[in-house]
Amino acid sequence: MNRYLVEIILITLITFVFSALIIPGMIKIAHHIGAIDVPKDERRVHNKPIPKMGGLGIFFAFLFGYMLFGVHSIQMNSILIGSFIIIITGIIDDIKPISAKSKLLGQICAACTLIFYGNIMLSEVTAFGQVYNFGIWAYPITLIFILACINVINLIDGLDGLSSGITSIFLITMGIIAFIQGRQATLEITIIFIMLGATLGFLLHNFNPAKIFAGDTGSMFMGFIIAVVSLLGFKGAMFLSFMVPILVLAIPILDTLFAIIRRLLHKKSIFEADKDHMHHQFLKMHFSQRKTVLIIYLINILFSLAAILFTVGDSSMAVIIYITLLILTIWFILHTGILSQTMSNKIKKLEHNLFNSRSKNT
Repeated sequence: MNRYLVEIILITLITFVFSALIIPGMIKIAHHIGAIDVPKDERRVHNKPIPKMGGLGIFFAFLFGYMLFGVHSIQMNSILIGSFIIIITGIIDDIKPISAKSKLLGQICAACTLIFYGNIMLSEVTAFGQVYNFGIWAYPITLIFILACINVINLIDGLDGLSSGITSIFLITMGIIAFIQGRQATLEITIIFIMLGATLGFLLHNFNPAKIFAGDTGSMFMGFIIAVVSLLGFKGAMFLSFMVPILVLAIPILDTLFAIIRRLLHKKSIFEADKDHMHHQFLKMHFSQRKTVLIIYLINILFSLAAILFTVGDSSMAVIIYITLLILTIWFILHTGILSQTMSNKIKKLEHNLFNSRSKNT
């Protein structure tokens, strides 16, 4: 067996075991400091108080994995410092909710640590045979990218095992692609599989019925590491290569995009929470929490499979998958309230009338 593959398995297994063992301790800490998610409104899917300090357990497992397998560097220092800022911001919010602006400030500080101290940036992209150097625009572009990754995972964290499962699928996909492309023994690979073990260990306790939530601590940290992995692996890469992490994150990105459009259509603030996210639509179709999460996992895996096929050069099969997913997405938009319940009702009524008229004619 390839020695790099053995090392990858070892990294993942050790951090998985550590994460799985430490999470019960996080449950006790959450109860002690009052970091409990108490269902107070209809947006909450759970019906009993759940501790929400799982993100701290993921972070401790990540640190443990780094101590065993990481290599000291300025880039790694910037990742650790940025992670610490994210964790502190999340813990404060999980104990006593803070404003969206305060959370955004913490996220910006963490992102700037990566950019200015670690020099982890998207500085150029090669497309259609041309190299496009972003110059000074690399700073705001990278900042926006990092903030987007953090918040799409934060926003989709609405069901047991959803954000941690999507993050795990992302990490597995990026790890496979990095391995195929021969990027072994790199900082990117080390971070991917340390984090994979940490999230899978947490998922063991977070899958429905969840004993603990990731909280903002966990969802923001997972989004932050997703941004790090994307920037490390595709810095200065081909445009199609850089699109890979974006395609793998299609579900949380689409869900966030739909939420923004939906709130604008209803003349609400884009920061105003609602109960019309993608997972809510599946629940309205009378799927259970567990089945809803598994359906979203499956869709996410299809996006990931297409990304891997693109990477290995089988673009025809990848295109077929994407076209299929596009058709399903259009159907989903038209038949659920993901954008507008009024529009969905009109579409259903039109289809019903067409069906009845055809039945009469036959």
